[in-house]
Amino acid sequence: MDTPDPDAPLAPTDPTTAETSGTAKAPEASGDDLFAATTELEPVAEAVEALRHEIGQLVVGQVGMVDELIACMLAGGHALIEGVPGVAKTLTAKLLAKATGLDYSRVQFTPDLMPADVLGTSVFRPREGDFEFHPGPIFAQVVLIDEINRAPAKTQAALFEVMEERQATIDGTTYAMHAPFMVLATQNPVEHEGTYNLPEAQLDRFLFKVVVGYPSLEEEVRMLTQFQAHGGRVDLDRVHSVLDADAIQRAQEAVRLVRAEPPVLRYAAEIVGATRSHPALMLGGSPRATLALIQGAKAVAAMSGRDFATPDDIKSIVAPAMRHRIILTPEREIEGVRAEDVLRRIVEDVEVPR
Repeated sequence: MDTPDPDAPLAPTDPTTAETSGTAKAPEASGDDLFAATTELEPVAEAVEALRHEIGQLVVGQVGMVDELIACMLAGGHALIEGVPGVAKTLTAKLLAKATGLDYSRVQFTPDLMPADVLGTSVFRPREGDFEFHPGPIFAQVVLIDEINRAPAKTQAALFEVMEERQATIDGTTYAMHAPFMVLATQNPVEHEGTYNLPEAQLDRFLFKVVVGYPSLEEEVRMLTQFQAHGGRVDLDRVHSVLDADAIQRAQEAVRLVRAEPPVLRYAAEIVGATRSHPALMLGGSPRATLALIQGAKAVAAMSGRDFATPDDIKSIVAPAMRHRIILTPEREIEGVRAEDVLRRIVEDVEVPR
């Protein structure tokens, strides 16, 4: 079997005619029939097509980024989007929030940003003689953190609990996030001036790291043509809400019901295990990385209309699920080796289950 490029876009899904209001069904597999249907995935495929269509009205190309963000949302994770300025990172995140119909907020990270600017603060009310909590922008269902690596470690630490446990503890009181909850963070490459390296513990809380490159020549010409046709402006009103919180949660539940058989589970564990002993890596993937591979593979399978994950699904999300969880040795970094290069070699070396 040929090994796909881990950087390649996720496999496209076939359009369906089902309604997005469908409800995920409990597993129905019985006996020894491994291919019995476990969940109805037509609503998921319909939702994916609707999101692709709405985002595609303003974002030309960048198919890999859009599909990886949708897969991340369906898997119930957070996404870190990295790329040079001007490649539609922030625009795509805003459009995903708008098309899903979820509560949305945006935080611009700067070097002087404090944790209370993100989480909120308690304000004393003299007349009542008590404190009233004023929630910060983190209390939304889709939170866009722009240029996340421009804030110092103290502010980054404020995100640890909320990203992992979907709650925030402020002044001894715990506040739960409204489901579904997703953090979309953009960052410039760390080589750019004024950026900080994110702590490993925080990077590990992102299900995917989506790397955005430049568009092709044909895509850039299409972008210019479309921009000119609409009066030289980006009209966000062209994108409409096609889903809601209930539809997203039903789709996420359907993804959770997608099966991953023991050979597929072992395959994911072997890939992550290989990163822990690879000579080019100083830090390999944790068990959370293995969980990310399985979560991502289930989402990719559901987007393709299947209720079971395959080794190819694992391969297709190795790069976004693993590139931010491994650290190269200094020698390999000096040589210009990328994390994706090491992951590609590992995928080639690990035997694919039959």
